[in-house]
Amino acid sequence: MTVRSRTTALLAAALLLTACGAQEPTAAAPASAAPSRTAADPLVATYDGGLYVLDGQTLELAEDIPLAGYNRVNPAGDDRHVLVSTSTGFRVLDAAAATLRQDEFKAAKPGHVVRHGGTTVLFSDGTGEVTLFDPRELGSGLPKGERYQAAAPHHGVAIELANGELVVTLGTEEKRTGILVLGEDRKEIARSEDCPGVHGEATAQDEAVVIGCENGVLLYRNGKITKIESPDAYGRIGNQSGSELSPIVLGDYKKDPDAELERPTHVSLIDTATGELDLVDLGTSYTFRSLARGPGGEALVLGTDGAVHVIDPAAAKVVRTIKVLEEWKEPLEWQRPRPNIFTRDQVIYVSDPAARKVHAIDFATGRITRSAALPQPPNELTGTLG
Repeated sequence: MTVRSRTTALLAAALLLTACGAQEPTAAAPASAAPSRTAADPLVATYDGGLYVLDGQTLELAEDIPLAGYNRVNPAGDDRHVLVSTSTGFRVLDAAAATLRQDEFKAAKPGHVVRHGGTTVLFSDGTGEVTLFDPRELGSGLPKGERYQAAAPHHGVAIELANGELVVTLGTEEKRTGILVLGEDRKEIARSEDCPGVHGEATAQDEAVVIGCENGVLLYRNGKITKIESPDAYGRIGNQSGSELSPIVLGDYKKDPDAELERPTHVSLIDTATGELDLVDLGTSYTFRSLARGPGGEALVLGTDGAVHVIDPAAAKVVRTIKVLEEWKEPLEWQRPRPNIFTRDQVIYVSDPAARKVHAIDFATGRITRSAALPQPPNELTGTLG
């Protein structure tokens, strides 16, 4: 049984695990028919004051959508929609039609958006509420989905596996400590609180889940939680990127707990099959928006040297570099624009705030096939799923 077939009674039982109530999502009237496509394989870039919707094939600007505030974007999980995190929740953008809908999953401090196995999972940092839904239902309105209430609000993340198990972080607003695994009936089946500063997730081949810690990662695989230690006493892995084609997860790696802004040069490779963790020195720094995966499971890192570094995860080494940008420096404030990388099928998309451009690169040849100028510097960059 999946999120699309659970009964109302089961949802109520899950919510009674805590004293906090759940919020209902709000929605506009369901669409009577799917709108026509304005942008093929759309991309979405945020800027200070709005959203740019681009045609992913031509990079032509399909629509400039004004939207005040600092907004973030994530794929919704289908080939049409993107979720926009605003000050009030996760708002639905029909990127193919270049239309920002009124449909919104209400959430205080909207946080992580996770897509896996046909289910999209949202985490509200302000309330600890987890919302699960089928992204294919977005075309006919706002899915009601399932809601689960974490024990306390925190900057968290959750993911549902194919067998209905839910992996969700543990923590409070002051301290994050580990993960909890719930069965399809939402009863606890495993937990670990050996993960200080828990942050981020990625899923590898065979549904191995990796959750980042300040001293390594937690691996959940085949019903068991395993701690994989960092080689340093403080070795923070907080951002990860996985591929169903590889058992190895790509992660960042920071080892200075006192840095105002650490500009790391090493990335981590976590082998979910062997439990081993390797570090690769790129010789250049990167940011939390620099990690991606290639069409064959390759690990990709966009460096501040302006190149995409292609890593063979099994060999744990850089096998080629693709020069795209001029050198750049990470800003001190994490909300400020910096280059982003987004991959889809055989194409690597890279944003260039300094030049106010977006580039499309053919992965096989490493050549820039298209570039597009934008009116304002792009900040975050994402797109629909292929």
